[in-house]
Amino acid sequence: MSIRPDPTFHATAKLAMAAPVENLAFTLMLSPDGSQPDGIAVVDVDPKSKNFGEIVSSLFMPNKGDEFHHFGWNACSSALSPLTGHAFLERRYLIVPGIRSSRIYVIDVKDPMNMKIHRTIEADEILEKTGYSRPHTIHCGPEGIYVSTLGGGGEDGTDGPPGIFIMDCETFDVLGRYEMDRGAQDKHYDFWWNLPRDYMVSSEWGLPPQFENGIVPEDLLSNKYGHSIHFWDLRGRRNIQTIDLGENHQMALEIRPAHDPAKEYGFCGVVVDTTNLEGAIFTWWRDEDGKFHAKKTVTIPPVPADADDLPELLKGFSAVPPLVTDIDLSLDDKYLYVACWGTGEMHQYDVSDPMAPKLAGKVEIGGIVAKHKHPNGKEFGYGPQMVEISRDGKRVYWTNSLYSTWDDQFYPGERGAAMVMADVGENGGLTLNKDFWVEFPDGYRSHQIRLEGGDCSTDSFCYPSV
Repeated sequence: MSIRPDPTFHATAKLAMAAPVENLAFTLMLSPDGSQPDGIAVVDVDPKSKNFGEIVSSLFMPNKGDEFHHFGWNACSSALSPLTGHAFLERRYLIVPGIRSSRIYVIDVKDPMNMKIHRTIEADEILEKTGYSRPHTIHCGPEGIYVSTLGGGGEDGTDGPPGIFIMDCETFDVLGRYEMDRGAQDKHYDFWWNLPRDYMVSSEWGLPPQFENGIVPEDLLSNKYGHSIHFWDLRGRRNIQTIDLGENHQMALEIRPAHDPAKEYGFCGVVVDTTNLEGAIFTWWRDEDGKFHAKKTVTIPPVPADADDLPELLKGFSAVPPLVTDIDLSLDDKYLYVACWGTGEMHQYDVSDPMAPKLAGKVEIGGIVAKHKHPNGKEFGYGPQMVEISRDGKRVYWTNSLYSTWDDQFYPGERGAAMVMADVGENGGLTLNKDFWVEFPDGYRSHQIRLEGGDCSTDSFCYPSV
């Protein structure tokens, strides 16, 4: 613990945008077949460095079969909340969940060139204290670390619904489950909040039997994956409203609220509309009476394709769906980035008017049929997936793996890990940086990215920007 707030904590998103730029990125490496331990790579992202775009440090775990997913910090700008008792924490540890092992690692990255495992929390402890399994997403809150899960108890994770649990942000002890009244919520995926307004929003993917061994086509076509978003009284820990986006809008995934807490809206990405294979973005908002609403504001059409060029899963459709698998919002709340994993595109939308997003830029790389190459001539396996934005909004990074078994279904054959970066134009627009290409060790795939000092899907801010 320090005697002053961590200098990487910022009261407002505007102040965070003016902070020093990132020089390092932490990127997850996973072994898809479990033959090697998963790890964390530290990537040099300083364009002035001789090691620009290279892995300069790495740490591999002592266990195999974790399948790392959406990791996060032990503490962030939310610690500056006037309700916190933890303002003097430091952004020092990465909390890394294994979605297959249900194990969590606490990694000390104070010296990024010499990362260390600080603590390991085993699946049995999590299950015993919470009834949950398959930890998925980490968010640092003002009074603890929040962890969403995708499974309940039992061997297949269906003994009781999944939810969120809280860890102590200093000892890393598992405290217990978050929900006092979950209402209609029976599946889980992402979550985020508006701290001053005291509400949280969560979303849905599916239960472990629906994703662990790959997508279940019968469940998808009968609309059995998640299609609702849930609104919570954050401190009351109860579901106050659920909005069904329509059962055809399968897999409501990333939740991205406006970073300025004075704004009461946000976005949710939907993987696929089963009636037409479109991807979609919904805008949600709260009205003056406190009621939440949601409206589809972006649709992304599928691309026709010859069945011979498609994986078995898609042959009957003769088209490639965009497969919206990640979205991210710049700190100024101006640009929403949408990863179209199926078609191999990264879209940039101007969301200055959140009810009328406008396409402002696009790059093509990878894709099931398109197979767009990087400007350096190299093959980009799979498609754009986990996306992260620099605090100043000038650089957008992304990797290419979704989830090992889903990778194998949509992109048969090993395609390798990749991480790229695009530069953002002065007035919008994206250009792939031809000099940034990360080479990962053989046998690994790449997933979530975290930036030194915080990023656009890590920190939540407690004060309005001026």
